[in-house]
Amino acid sequence: MGSTAFAVFLPLALALVMFGLGLTLTVDDFARVLRYPAAAAIALVCQMVLLPAACFGLILLFGVEGALAVGMILLAASPGGPSANLFSHIAGGHVALNITLTAVNSVLAVFTMPLVVALSYAVFLDGEGSIGLRPDKFAQVFAIVLVPVAVGMWVHRRFTDWARRMRGAVKVLSIVVLALVVAAAVAKNFETLTEHLGELAALCLVFAVLSLTVGYLAPRLFGVDEDQAVASAMEIGIHNGAIAIAVAVSVLHNDTMAVPGAVYGVLMNIPAAAAAYLLARRRKSAQVTAAV
Repeated sequence: MGSTAFAVFLPLALALVMFGLGLTLTVDDFARVLRYPAAAAIALVCQMVLLPAACFGLILLFGVEGALAVGMILLAASPGGPSANLFSHIAGGHVALNITLTAVNSVLAVFTMPLVVALSYAVFLDGEGSIGLRPDKFAQVFAIVLVPVAVGMWVHRRFTDWARRMRGAVKVLSIVVLALVVAAAVAKNFETLTEHLGELAALCLVFAVLSLTVGYLAPRLFGVDEDQAVASAMEIGIHNGAIAIAVAVSVLHNDTMAVPGAVYGVLMNIPAAAAAYLLARRRKSAQVTAAV
């Protein structure tokens, strides 16, 4: 896919994904945070503070540098992906909490992503070409992440029956579009990918496993219910690679920074599926034991 076609396709693809998210949301989904304050607060702290810090440590450990390091931090700062709800459902998680966390994370990401990326520019690129905290970059992230969600929520409220009928189809289409975005990013940056495949693949897999583990254990450590901890694990462990890719290409204008998001978008399904299977099995065993 050529540079021009990719530049046009990417924002449209992400807009469809975020519009699909909006079709599933209502204002009550944001208010649900008040019903599960502990689970929501712990998950959000993990998402916004612990994971970027952990990702920074892994970057140093694996020796990733420059634009690839910034792209990895960008991925860590991205909110949960659309498939988090699916994996949470399979694992027996609290899917309504997943929806709430995705909604809140998507809003907060507008403010946290430019900040985290600006800091990563200072560390990994010596501030070269740093976006800083420029208002136009905030506006671009806002347009990429939140405007399609807001439109989807408006459609849901205005045409509720249609939105409910279309949810399943749009969700499937969103996953297909995400796969196409990842595939296009891989194809466009194939040379960079092959040059750094070993280190990036290892880094992305370790980061995915760490994200899932922290997302589950941190809430359990504070006494959060099992199903809510599972929801947290999937929300934190499955980052929205499409947002990371779109911000890298459309806002930061750096194709190399999109490579970690593309690698993660492929590989994260392995630990996510394994975690969903193990958590579902654990939950089933616990139910059998309780019944006896």
